[in-house]
Amino acid sequence: METVLPKFESVFSIDCVIFGFDEGELKILLIERNVEPFKDWWALPGYLVEQDESIDDAAERILYELTGLRDIYMDQFYTFGDVGRHPQGRVVTVAYYAMIRLNGIKELKPVSSYARRAVWVSINDLPKLAFDHSKIFEKGFDKIRNKISYQPIAFELLPEKFTLTQLQHLYEVILNKKLDKRNFRKKMLNYGILKELDEKQKGVSYRAAKLYKFDRRKYTKLFQNELSFGK
Repeated sequence: METVLPKFESVFSIDCVIFGFDEGELKILLIERNVEPFKDWWALPGYLVEQDESIDDAAERILYELTGLRDIYMDQFYTFGDVGRHPQGRVVTVAYYAMIRLNGIKELKPVSSYARRAVWVSINDLPKLAFDHSKIFEKGFDKIRNKISYQPIAFELLPEKFTLTQLQHLYEVILNKKLDKRNFRKKMLNYGILKELDEKQKGVSYRAAKLYKFDRRKYTKLFQNELSFGK
């Protein structure tokens, strides 16, 4: 007897949790919605996946259309499929996250009229978000807090050249705790993934500190096991 498959009524969407670090603050990328439902609300950049595109291609397209950002590497981190997430029907969302440097980032400019504008907002000033986007944000934030304990993903947020104080401050912001300066610096330097430069800070009123760079090649070559940052 031939099995008759039920009619499929669910659709897939993408939501992007994009973190940036600027002027000592961790920020999240939001859009102001220009359509119903939740018109005029703040939300994560997100929209429906088209029938003829892959999930990854959809994520790239949607981020560009709603923010103007291109060539941003994103990872999937969770799927949200609770019934009732969307008032117009069943929507299953694949969430992506990325951490990017804000230094020199081009102006945010939505291409689609679906978003009125896109802005960077401090995670400390996060407004109420449309749909279940606050839950998605929290899940993404938990992801980077957990991952930072064993992978040096925080370097993605810093300028190419940075001080150890800047690095420690970033870790403290993400982990939400004070770290011992001496132990933190010793641990970071002992990993061998920081390259000390023959340069110091410029244009500061206090004693200029040494600058460092993250050596991605050394990290890839030497560290395949878990690292213990922030512990």
